[in-house]
Amino acid sequence: MAEVVAPSKIVVSSSKSSSRVLKVTAEEPSTDSKDSTSIKVICLGDSAVGKSKLIERFLEDQYKPQRQSTFALTLYKYETKVKGQKVLVDFWDTAGQERFNSMHSSYYHQAHACVLVFDTTRKVTYKNLGHWYEELRQHRPDIPCILVGNKIDVDYQVTKRSFKFARANHLPFFFVSASDGTNVVKVFRESIKAALLYKDSSTDFLDEVMRELEAMDDLSSVQPVLTKEESAINEHSEPSSSIDT
Repeated sequence: MAEVVAPSKIVVSSSKSSSRVLKVTAEEPSTDSKDSTSIKVICLGDSAVGKSKLIERFLEDQYKPQRQSTFALTLYKYETKVKGQKVLVDFWDTAGQERFNSMHSSYYHQAHACVLVFDTTRKVTYKNLGHWYEELRQHRPDIPCILVGNKIDVDYQVTKRSFKFARANHLPFFFVSASDGTNVVKVFRESIKAALLYKDSSTDFLDEVMRELEAMDDLSSVQPVLTKEESAINEHSEPSSSIDT
């Protein structure tokens, strides 16, 4: 189970660039990079289904940052621990791009898991799931995807209905509410665990390359441990700093 560390600070930075970063840092002191791993979780679905509010509810209860429709991307950075390992999570939010019915390929690049959201109060958002799921699989055919029906607080009777999309595509499905918090934490904890499992077991060529690069970075940060004999040899073999004239 993921050990979620309570956020201690949120830093919001924005500029004329097309992206915004919200950073949630943990109270615990940071550890070396070799003791941590990074994952990317993306959110998909129609505009106004509550993707941003779900992430914000998970990160900071009742947190409501100001939004600008000109932003093309909102990136939420989050730290947690899973089985004692520090995990750095990037939650990517569409921030309005979905209104164009398509996402740029860079949005999907190196994603490790997806949270696919529809609005239980608007049938059209459910009907459009097929479009988003097809686009996801074009770019990331194998990453785990969790289906989420949001806004159940409007009418809890909707939880008695059967939604065939999840079953037809073999997806885990959760009813959630960004308003009252129902199942929000569970969904994102599951997405983190699924992303970690995918990253560790992926056979995708680019994923394998990224794992090799991360391993090389870890090795480069490790200093070799010399025996006393090797240290003595190195000391005698080092050139003198003085210059004879």
